[in-house]
Amino acid sequence: MEVILGGVMVFLLAAVVIVPIAKRLRLGSVLGYLLAGLAIGPWGLSIIPDGDVILHFAEFGVVLLLFLIGLELKPARLWELRRAILGAGVSQLVASALVLAAFAYAFGLGLRSAVVVGLVLALSSTAFVLQLLEERQWIETVTGKTAFSVLLFQDIAVIPLLAIIPILGSRTTPLAPAEVWMNIAQAIALVGAILVVGPRLARPLFRIVAASRSRELFTALSLLIVIGLALLVDAVGLSMALGAFMGGVLLAESEYRHELEIEIEPFKGLLMGLFFMAVGMSMDVGLCLEAPLTILGLTAVVMVSKFGVLFVLAGRLGLENHQRWRLAALLCQGGEFGFVVFGAAAAADVMQQSIVDLLTAVIVVSMILTPVALGAAEAVVKWRLGRQAREPDVIDGARHPVIIAGFGRFGQIVGRLLNANGFETTVIDHDPDQIELLRRFGHTVYYGDATRLDLLRAAAAGSARLLVVGLDDPQATLRLVDLAREHFPQLPMIVRVRARTQAYEMLDRGVECFERETFAAALNTGVKALTNLGFDHDRAHQAGLLFEAHDEQTLLELHAVRDDQEKLLSMVAAARSDLERLMQAEAASSVVPPAQAAQ
Repeated sequence: MEVILGGVMVFLLAAVVIVPIAKRLRLGSVLGYLLAGLAIGPWGLSIIPDGDVILHFAEFGVVLLLFLIGLELKPARLWELRRAILGAGVSQLVASALVLAAFAYAFGLGLRSAVVVGLVLALSSTAFVLQLLEERQWIETVTGKTAFSVLLFQDIAVIPLLAIIPILGSRTTPLAPAEVWMNIAQAIALVGAILVVGPRLARPLFRIVAASRSRELFTALSLLIVIGLALLVDAVGLSMALGAFMGGVLLAESEYRHELEIEIEPFKGLLMGLFFMAVGMSMDVGLCLEAPLTILGLTAVVMVSKFGVLFVLAGRLGLENHQRWRLAALLCQGGEFGFVVFGAAAAADVMQQSIVDLLTAVIVVSMILTPVALGAAEAVVKWRLGRQAREPDVIDGARHPVIIAGFGRFGQIVGRLLNANGFETTVIDHDPDQIELLRRFGHTVYYGDATRLDLLRAAAAGSARLLVVGLDDPQATLRLVDLAREHFPQLPMIVRVRARTQAYEMLDRGVECFERETFAAALNTGVKALTNLGFDHDRAHQAGLLFEAHDEQTLLELHAVRDDQEKLLSMVAAARSDLERLMQAEAASSVVPPAQAAQ
């Protein structure tokens, strides 16, 4: 017990110390876990030199990772992404596998080994890429959605790849055709039984456990299903990871899925971190020191090949040039499942262990170099965009009474209301994708930076009756307001602000006509809440009006003392008490008390 707890403590201590340092250096948490594993493993401080411990940690990490992936694969999400998955996913895997398999065969590997190497190295790291997408907030972009679709198909493709590895090789004699087909039929039957019978058994069990209102039992039952399925598929010669994946898919169909996600979510990052630490521990640093040029050369072959395939594929999928560079750089590394598939291939005598060790090192090095590749791609994108910057649209003959700067969710509502009441608008926005979308819906929108003086003059700001500033960027909003105040002092403005601090900046500039974008929605929600709690409609509406008037007055008063922290806190407390007295006085003057009105 002490040995086990000591090992766990070493893993946690290494993660807590090294991962924050790696994130501070902008290397990312995944690389941090890899470095932590390297530090405590046989080639580092050798605190945990036992190879069996490394194997167990790695296997358990992969099992849990596949379970979590399966848990997120709801049929509705798969159907929504079906075209991207089947188009981008299949094309990338097949094209990359063919290129890499050809290289492997040219380097002297046998046909079966070359096929496995091509398929495995065509996979990318789901955990690594998703982390990069989240850090850069690219998840909802075209690049992010395409990358996710490719990764999703790769994760699904791991399952049949793991299933066929035992068929490709045998430690005894080659399997007869009848035996091969029997194994395939057995695997298909087992997977079908899990998907068909599993939910019918799991739902009653979860219903019973949920009735006990024990969160511990709920988590225990979930782990029992995962581990039980992993052992079941292992008993028929398939990978335990396949069983874990099936368990995740099974639970994804359960009505208790969201509760299960809440229970497991706190452990998700740590469990994936343990897997990457095990990967770092298993890396053969001695091999890297013995043949550094070989490993770097093979890594370059893998990354350049995948980059080229992805770049061409992204163009055929209709992605813009900058999106092609980013997608190719994001997915050009090897994937974490390569460690598992290569291990299974060595165990089945599909390839030699020495080759597996070499390719494992290549995958790890490719992960380490991915941030470098992405940084280089970003530099190229910025350089190309700098050379090919789009010129602003020509605003020719526009003499409309209203100019709207920024036509996102805020500006669109203002524009629709004005247009519906007969006021024509000149709309300026700087997002090319948004402009193309709006033009398809019949809106007249000009591309350009509204903070440029020449563009404002072209939009007839000198004769316009109103400027509506609906920009997302607070700094751009300030620049536009300052520019308009200096060159068009007679032009009235209504400005979108996002917080009280930005409202103070408007007041500093003498702009008193502004709208806090979340204030009205929040106030309306509060009025509805009062109605649900027993206030009649008129009483709740009056309370909302009182609150709005008081808040507007308070905003002006706090603006004068916002730089004096002591006075600001004192006035905030006084304003809160004053608001409560106002509400109590209003309640006392009501003809019908709220509690009585609710009856």
